[in-house]
Amino acid sequence: MTVTSTPPAAPAPVRRKRPISDWWNNLPRVQQWLVLVPLVALVYLLPVLNPPIITTQPGYDFPIAMFEVSRYALVAIGLNIVVGQAGLLDLGYVGFFAVGAYVMALFTSPDSTLHKLPFLIVLPIAMVVTMIFGVILGTPTLRLRGDYLAIVTLGFGEIVRLLADNVDPLRGNRGFQSVGHPPGTNADGTALFNNSDGTPWYWLCVTVIIIVLFLVGNLERSRVGRAWVAIRDDEDAAEIMGLPTYKFKIWAFVSGAAVGGLSGALYAGQLGFVNNQKFDVVTSMLFLAAVILGGAGNKVGVLLGAIVVAYIPLRFQAIAEYKYLIFGLALIILMIFRPQGLLGARQRLLTYGRQAYQRLLGRGEQVSSDGSLASDTPGEKA
Repeated sequence: MTVTSTPPAAPAPVRRKRPISDWWNNLPRVQQWLVLVPLVALVYLLPVLNPPIITTQPGYDFPIAMFEVSRYALVAIGLNIVVGQAGLLDLGYVGFFAVGAYVMALFTSPDSTLHKLPFLIVLPIAMVVTMIFGVILGTPTLRLRGDYLAIVTLGFGEIVRLLADNVDPLRGNRGFQSVGHPPGTNADGTALFNNSDGTPWYWLCVTVIIIVLFLVGNLERSRVGRAWVAIRDDEDAAEIMGLPTYKFKIWAFVSGAAVGGLSGALYAGQLGFVNNQKFDVVTSMLFLAAVILGGAGNKVGVLLGAIVVAYIPLRFQAIAEYKYLIFGLALIILMIFRPQGLLGARQRLLTYGRQAYQRLLGRGEQVSSDGSLASDTPGEKA
């Protein structure tokens, strides 16, 4: 008689421990907001508290430094839409940043013949104009992929800089002075938003970041966000499944351009001066470094990357002149040991993800490290 032995059941894959993220994802939305409110309040109070541990060295104003960090954070959020969400390598994002800054200068600086509008009206105009530039650039070029797209976007950034240098109404090195700022006065009658006090500008930029994060988060969980993830992971497979990839890539480019133009307009208002020397390729590489360093596709990660890229040279001014070397080495090491960045994007359901996750936990199922499901019962296939 032949005895057939039953092969032992394979052990169920064990879900990798992620205590902080699992705790956060299991919290109801209301409790998450209760945790975030004190944290956001602390972020707003940073320029006022000026903690000795993180304050800048003498000679550089701490509130101004905080505005620089927040400006980089806003830029990183916009670039993350293009690079992190849709997987489009954009090396010329500084071009959108420059367009937003020049729109603000043209409509608010007395050096321009168009200075007829207040700052708050020009902000949305800067976003709309930058979105138009995004469509103009994206329509012919987004059929390209990979290195070819990267070269074209790099050329766009240089074209914007060269136009600013050679088109006389843009004033080249002379630039635009006394760029407009939001309304408001202090108790002594001086302007609330001025070039020497970074605190109001920091508060304004942080408020804009919170609004943009809310909008981008909702966009990620929508059909558009799911389409971006599909394009990023495998554009050919997404197109075979009937997804209009070209249209959604245009959406990503335009959305990222709008945030880039907004950040450029805020930068122009705070600095009060715009010329062609602020928008070179190196600046664009720093923007990209913030996204890659923090973790492309992860909003919290790119915020962390922006803080590192913008804050470290301001905090330790002795190494400021070596920042490009330091960040270059950091990126090389990161690509070797942690290519997903400091806080890489997690692969998870974007729509109704919380409900699905809780239902899986209720069924006693586990999620393996490769994203598949495994039951607690040995040998049972989920």
